[in-house]
Amino acid sequence: MNNLNLRLVPIPNPTLLLHHRQQEWWWQILDPSSEIVNRWNRIFFLISLVALFVDPLFFYLLGFMPHRNCLTMDYGWAGFLVVTRTIVDLFSFLHILIKFRTAYINPNSRVFGRGDLVTNPTLIAFRYLKGNFAIDLAAALPLPQCVVWGVMPIARSRTSNHVNHAISLLIILQYIPRIIVIFPLNARIIKNTGVVAKTAWTGAAYNLILYLLASHVLGAVWYLMSVDRIFTCWKVHCRHERDEIHCRTIYLDCEAVGNDRDIWYNSTKVFQNCDGKNGDFNFGMFAPALHDQVASVNFIEKYFYCLWFGLKNLSSYGQSLEASTYAVETSFGILVCIMGLLFFSLLIGNVQTYLQSTTARLEEWRVKRRDTEEWMNHRQLPPNLQDRVRRFVQYNWLSTRGVKEEEILQALPLDLRREIQKHLCLDLVRRVPFFSKMDNILLDAICQRLVSSLNTKGTYIVREGDPVNEMFFIIRGQVESSTTDGGRSGFFNSITLKPGDFCGEELLTWALMSTSNQNRPASTRTVKCVTEVEAFALRADDLKFFASQFKRLHSKKLQHSFRYYSHQWRTWGACILQAAFRRHRRRRLAEELSRQEESMLFYMREEQDSKFAQKLVSVKQKATTFVNPVADSMPKMFKPDEPSF
Repeated sequence: MNNLNLRLVPIPNPTLLLHHRQQEWWWQILDPSSEIVNRWNRIFFLISLVALFVDPLFFYLLGFMPHRNCLTMDYGWAGFLVVTRTIVDLFSFLHILIKFRTAYINPNSRVFGRGDLVTNPTLIAFRYLKGNFAIDLAAALPLPQCVVWGVMPIARSRTSNHVNHAISLLIILQYIPRIIVIFPLNARIIKNTGVVAKTAWTGAAYNLILYLLASHVLGAVWYLMSVDRIFTCWKVHCRHERDEIHCRTIYLDCEAVGNDRDIWYNSTKVFQNCDGKNGDFNFGMFAPALHDQVASVNFIEKYFYCLWFGLKNLSSYGQSLEASTYAVETSFGILVCIMGLLFFSLLIGNVQTYLQSTTARLEEWRVKRRDTEEWMNHRQLPPNLQDRVRRFVQYNWLSTRGVKEEEILQALPLDLRREIQKHLCLDLVRRVPFFSKMDNILLDAICQRLVSSLNTKGTYIVREGDPVNEMFFIIRGQVESSTTDGGRSGFFNSITLKPGDFCGEELLTWALMSTSNQNRPASTRTVKCVTEVEAFALRADDLKFFASQFKRLHSKKLQHSFRYYSHQWRTWGACILQAAFRRHRRRRLAEELSRQEESMLFYMREEQDSKFAQKLVSVKQKATTFVNPVADSMPKMFKPDEPSF
């Protein structure tokens, strides 16, 4: 201890490491592929879709008051939409702040793999300001709120037409960056998670919502242009009117009140000339809004009417529209045709693709079943074989639904594939009594090599005398296992195998023998499925691999377990017990006859009766002839080959 030299080295900034560890969450740099960022991207994606839905609703605020025939603004719904728009804009500003604290991948480091993350806040901010910051800021600015709450209260002219034109212009200008924000956000979600919609039905609903959103925007724009077209007709006839009380444009707005406006309203013919019947003004595609008085109904009714109009014309590519020579109107008609063709081909095509993906495997199975039927008819298979083929195809579909498990597992990493096989097979393998005696390491190795096997009723898994290629472990169903001991006359043994039993134990004997060759052993039993059977199969090469790699298979404990649960050994043991019992019975009978003979001879010596002695000899001969057929009627059952444990 005296030679121990300790020296304290001062730290230039002792609180630096502690500061990094205790840094507040709002100052932390986020990983762009982390779970919290992916979740926020999905939330903001939904918020952006809501923003695209809310903005066109401002177009419905303008309308006509039916009993006064004047232009008015629905300030009640305007307040609700302004509050909703403010909440959406708050999410947009929060998204901007999150992007200032989200790292990015250095493009120069993407040589192999993902690349290096840049976590310097200065570099992150500089890159974001040079990139998408201007578009995100333009999409998040509360311009309609500023017009409603700031500009209009202090403006000299507060007519509904002026308010509507200001708000509509800002909505249209801001709608473009809001749409632009959607595309990189959608690409970022696909890059981090693979897909926007995780299920087929969700993907179909997502594309259908986009199609309805396009119809919603189209209907709102059509309504705004309809109101403007009707108001334009009013203004044109108002300028040409030469009555005692001249028409003033201010009279067309509901803000105008007074006796002059009432006198003019009672004597004017402006509204009669713009009713679409008496005048010469051509409303074109906006005539339905005038005839159905869409601009005079309440907010909910006009919205659904315009949504129906947009959906109808978008689906029919605008074929039902009748345009006038008005340039803006014809341009809008051309836009409707292009949008209808584009959105119907893209979005509805995606909906069809998503819905078809849910039944793709079913259609594939139907095609396969039809091909099987054609092949069986072409080959003229007998009806019983055709029924067996149909039952197997049907049972295979009901069990797997067309999913090829082996292909899915082979595409996964080795460690993940091992864990999945262990989860699927370990509990089922432990149901087999022979496997329950093994340790976990050997069971894990066996689970990796097991393959599922499906067999229908009446199928022969293996026949007596055929080479055994697999060892089957029954999970569900019943199997009949019978043997004739190589075709010996007078010998037949049959048992029923249930879940937990196994067959094909000759293969294990062959695998454990050190002198075994490449030829597979012959089966000593015929195995037939009594019901539909689900089993795990262990191939010959895999058993040979286990025998060479795992010395635990050579233990005496497994030897006794194998003999106890092997039906081949059970049959041999039963035959040995029967033969031993019959030998014991014959020996007991011989001993009993010997005792009777001795007693008879004893009485013969006493009575000197030779005739009785002859009778005794004849009885002994009859007993001997009775015993010999019993002993010879038991056929020999050869002992099974014992594995080299």
